[in-house]
Amino acid sequence: MSEPWLLLVMGGVLGLLLVALVALAVLFAQVRRLPAQQQQLESQLQSRIDQLARDLTTFQQGSIRMGEELTALRQQVKRLEDKQLKLEQSDPQAMPYSQAARLVGMGASIEDLTQSCGLSKAEAELFVKLHASRQS
Repeated sequence: MSEPWLLLVMGGVLGLLLVALVALAVLFAQVRRLPAQQQQLESQLQSRIDQLARDLTTFQQGSIRMGEELTALRQQVKRLEDKQLKLEQSDPQAMPYSQAARLVGMGASIEDLTQSCGLSKAEAELFVKLHASRQS
């Protein structure tokens, strides 16, 4: 073994073998840690799933309550509409005034009110001024 090139080749082979052993040891260490990492990730995932399930339940309960409140409000509005209609129908003298109020809300002029509702010019002017002050 006095040949220098042979020593050089054997040294290279031993070096490669040493690098391969180190790489194998690192790879083996990483493979051993995989189950623990997987368990940790699964635990985090399950925790997140549980939190999302709780959030979903909360949102569903809130939606149900909102739906119930909307139903109650619709019923209340319907009762108020019915009551308003009864009041309008029970007082025939108030009919031109309620019609005038609606017309003013739609932008009717004083002349429109006097012709459509049979109001005097002063009454029509009063309705227009009242409506303008409510919009301000």
